[in-house]
This record gives sequence, structure tokens and C-alpha cells, in this order.
Amino acid sequence: MSLSIGIIGLPNVGKSTTLNALTRAQNAEVANYPFCTIQPNKAIVAVPDARLDKLHELAGVPDKIYATIEFADIAGLVKGASQGEGLGNQFLGNIRDADAIVHVVRCFEDPNVVHVNPQPKPREDIEVVNLELILADLQQIEGKMERLESQVKGDRKTYGPIMELANSLKDYLGSGRPIATYPDQDLVFKNFNKEMRFLTAKPVIFAVNVDEESLTNGSACIEEVRQVAGEQNAEVIVLSAEMEAELIGLSDEERQEYLDLVGVEESGLHQLIRKSYNLLDLISYFTMNQKEVRAWTIHQGWTAPRAAGVIHTDFERGFIRAEVVDFETFAKYGGTAEARAAGQLRVEGKEYVVQDGDVIYFRFNV
Repeated sequence: MSLSIGIIGLPNVGKSTTLNALTRAQNAEVANYPFCTIQPNKAIVAVPDARLDKLHELAGVPDKIYATIEFADIAGLVKGASQGEGLGNQFLGNIRDADAIVHVVRCFEDPNVVHVNPQPKPREDIEVVNLELILADLQQIEGKMERLESQVKGDRKTYGPIMELANSLKDYLGSGRPIATYPDQDLVFKNFNKEMRFLTAKPVIFAVNVDEESLTNGSACIEEVRQVAGEQNAEVIVLSAEMEAELIGLSDEERQEYLDLVGVEESGLHQLIRKSYNLLDLISYFTMNQKEVRAWTIHQGWTAPRAAGVIHTDFERGFIRAEVVDFETFAKYGGTAEARAAGQLRVEGKEYVVQDGDVIYFRFNV
């Protein structure tokens, strides 16, 4: 499975610059006017993982394949977007399939960059975007309810509970609350949300875009975003998209030297990956053969057969067993043969729950 993240925010808060910084390439046009982003910008980014680098070194095989994240950056949302104002509402469908949303919030002052507010007003900016997401979900659920009315007449037992839930969610959204905070998230809710892909049900990470001084010293604006995030059970990362855009084209070593120089522990991309994986309960495991070593992303708690299914459905369907060694043990002994000889390669069955960093050899028969 590949992680998918939608990037949203008001116009000129730095969404496209953030996308370029995260992907280390000029994937999105950047300009100082609203709606610079007309078509959704998309980019697929490798997930850096030092463990995979070490496995590749030890295995001595030609290729290494990282897990990936797909980013989609849509046009800035403005007040009234759900009613057709601006352009962002046209592209909300492009992020309905996203696993999480990164909401870029402007916390820098620059008179040369047009913004809806002369000075950063993070709570107000966040509320504008959140309201448009709520209204977009309301429109979607109202359309669904029109179709449900005829379905309930034909099969009340099946569709009655769904209609009741839809009515409840409509009232909940109508009160200005996101679906993520809806209290009764039972199986009916989960199945309905899976079908509808509600925007306000998605986990949110606020990416606070700041100047270089605030990156190291903090600011009242950053703290205000943290307060809002706490109220909404969201995560926060702080980055300077402008600064990180300057690092595009540098080697990993040069980039880290620059970050160390300005007193930043990790890049925006590393922050985002760490927060995203934690927020979505994701982990990575590794496979290897004579051609490649590869990282795979799965949800924490998945059993070995289900984890094997992300490679190919045949692996899950015909699962026999898994031979497993954790990364630290593999690195300690220096290879598969050495770990096997030391009795460290375990044989696990269908009930085994895969752990982060497992190196796995799947045995299957179809």
C-alpha cells in the first residue's frame, strides 16, 4: 500500500512551495497570486529509511526500492469555495482518496506575498478552510440521502440504519463539527465513511509555514496553531518551505549540514513521514531477493498473510509460513545465512503479527 496525502490551505500560504520542498523538485508552479495552482499537482516521493539502506549494503543486491508517498496539492480554498468561489472546490475530489490531509497554515509575514489577511491569523484561516470542507461533505451527504430515500423504500432493513446515520451526520456537520469527532463510529459508520470518503473524517496534520527565525525561536503564531490542533486532535509540523526549497538539488550530506547550521533536527519531509506514520498507525517491513531489497508499508497489527497481500494477492491467498528476523538482529549477524545459522530466523504462521522493521521471507503455494 502506498500512503496518499492531500495538501490544502488558503491561497498563497505556501502549499506549492511546501510540495516542492517535500519532494525536492519543482513539481508545482509557484507564483505570487491567488490560484497559481490551477490543476492539481501530484508527486510520488520515496520514504527515506536508513534501515533499508543498511539492508541493501549488507545484501549486496543491485536495487533498493523504498516505500512511497503520493502528494496531491490542490488550488487554494477561499471563503465560499463550496458555493463555487475560487477554484479549490473543483479539485476537492482529488483528495477524497487521500489517507490524510496536510493543511498548510501561513505563519510568516511578507508584504510581497498576497494573502487574505495582512498579518497571520492562523485560527481564522483554519476555520475558513475547515468550514469549506464541512460544506463540501454536507453537499455530498445530501446527494447520497436523495438516493437512499428510494433504497429505503425497497429494503428498509438494509438501508434504514444507513439513512439514520446519514441524517445524524448531516445534523452533526450542520452544527459546524467535522466528522472525525463524530462520537458513534461503529461498523455502520466505518463502512459508510469508506464509501463516502468524507474530507472532514480524514486525519489532519497542520504544516506551519514560517520564516527561518521562527523555525528556530518559535512564535505566538505557531503556538496558536498548536492550540487549534490540540482542540481538533490533529498533529503539527513546523517548517520553512522557502528555506527547504533552497535545499533542492543538494546532496543528503549537504542538506543535513545546512539543517544543522540553522539548528533544525529534521527536514519537513522527515517530520511529515514520522507524523503521518504515527497518525495512521503505519509501519514498514522489508523483503529481499537476489535482485532487490524493498520496504513495504502496512497498518500496525496486520498479520503475516495480510502483510504478504500488499506484495501480491497470491501471497495472501496461498500463504504457508513466514521466515522472520528483525532488522537489528539481521544487521548484527550481517545477512540471512548468518542469522539462520545462529538460529535467529524464526518460522511464523498465519497468526503472526508483523512488527516494524521485520525482514520477512514469505512461503506460499497457489
